[in-house]
Amino acid sequence: MPIQLSDLLAAPGLNLRKCGTAELTPAPLQWVAVTELEDPFPFLGGGEVVLTTGLRQRSGAVQRSFVDSVHRAGALAIGFGTGLSHAKVPAALLEAADQRDLSVFEVPYETPFVALGKMVADALAADHVTQLRDLLAAHQSLAAALLGGKGLPGLLQELSGLLDSPVALYQYGARLFTTGARAESGPRRRVPIATGLRDRCTLMIAEPYLRSDIVAYAQSLISVELSNQARRRTRERAVTGQLLADVVAGRLTGTDASMRLQGAGISMTGRNVTFLVEAASGQVRSLPSLPLPAEFDGAATAVVDDRLVVVVPQGSRPELARILSDYLYGSGLTAKIGIGGSYADHAGLRWSYFEAKEALQRGQSLNEPVRLSLTSLLMSGTDVPLADLAAEALDPVTDFDAAHDANLLETLDHYLALNGSVAAVADELGLHRNTVRYRLGQITELTGYDPAVTADRVHLFLALNVRRLGLGAP
Repeated sequence: MPIQLSDLLAAPGLNLRKCGTAELTPAPLQWVAVTELEDPFPFLGGGEVVLTTGLRQRSGAVQRSFVDSVHRAGALAIGFGTGLSHAKVPAALLEAADQRDLSVFEVPYETPFVALGKMVADALAADHVTQLRDLLAAHQSLAAALLGGKGLPGLLQELSGLLDSPVALYQYGARLFTTGARAESGPRRRVPIATGLRDRCTLMIAEPYLRSDIVAYAQSLISVELSNQARRRTRERAVTGQLLADVVAGRLTGTDASMRLQGAGISMTGRNVTFLVEAASGQVRSLPSLPLPAEFDGAATAVVDDRLVVVVPQGSRPELARILSDYLYGSGLTAKIGIGGSYADHAGLRWSYFEAKEALQRGQSLNEPVRLSLTSLLMSGTDVPLADLAAEALDPVTDFDAAHDANLLETLDHYLALNGSVAAVADELGLHRNTVRYRLGQITELTGYDPAVTADRVHLFLALNVRRLGLGAP
């Protein structure tokens, strides 16, 4: 501990004597300053003991002015050396010091000022060494908590104990961990955590707290750990994404598919639900490293075709989807979620994936499949020549549109979406009904498929969906 004024006065061999009526301050002494200036104010920093022999203090006015200067500087006491220019502490100086509650003590002639300075300096050095030793021990305990198997929660628990105050860690607007409610409300210090991501990562510390000297080190440890976690997520999602892409495309089937999916954390003994997250084009790069809320602990995640795939065991699908949607919104991501059905085995995973992908086309923040569709079934089969189907049916139309700006494909899309109603298409596009009929006739001539015939209409509908979803391309 730093030395106090009472310790200095009680030190054996110095023979210091308290003078005046001012109480001794318990504040630690910061230094010992020796001066014979009449106005030492510009050269003091506060917290010192000011030693003087009063060589220039020949009058009461000068002595009172000296006390005022020392007091204004924030010094803790005046040590007056007697036996040189003054036989005792001047009365005017004592009176002025008592009025300002500034302690005064006498330093006898035989006691060198340097002895007081050495005692204070030794105490400050010892205290500094103790602080460094304690800081090193705190650093070691934080690192041990992080690296000893307790991970980030262990680090934050240890930090909370060292600070004697609750802490909470937030990332992407979501709370990752907390050690107490006070860290989430009331007076708090916000400490930014740099991760290299635009994740608004923040460490909250309830105030007041002890040991502020360890916060910077904890800050750097948390930063490194979160950055490492982000890199691990990116690698794992890339590997799992390749696995899922092979399963979805039918390149990996049977027992081999089931075993590898099981190894990736996707249960093959129960039903699974697939969520597909599609982010805005400028935010896609956030998906590989994006952490998920605690409710998704244990879920398998991957990135396939720039979409985040989340595979969760069968359970409360609507609640989980809503939690994920709210989290994405709070993270500042413009994203939509396609939800697949709940199915077992690797074949069911493919089915759920295509359902979620088809559901995304509705464009809402949350998109559930209305029911199982023939479209999804055909699109999940790799033996169906989807690209050829779409090209054979639609390329003549798109080529004609490009050459003549005829908007035939747009008309066909609306015609199929509006259940073959010419009147509804005309109203939707602001056209005359005969114009709509003329365009449908052109489509029939170009493709050989008549949209008014049920079988041909189904063929054109599937071709449009294949092209819209980008499936079956070589």
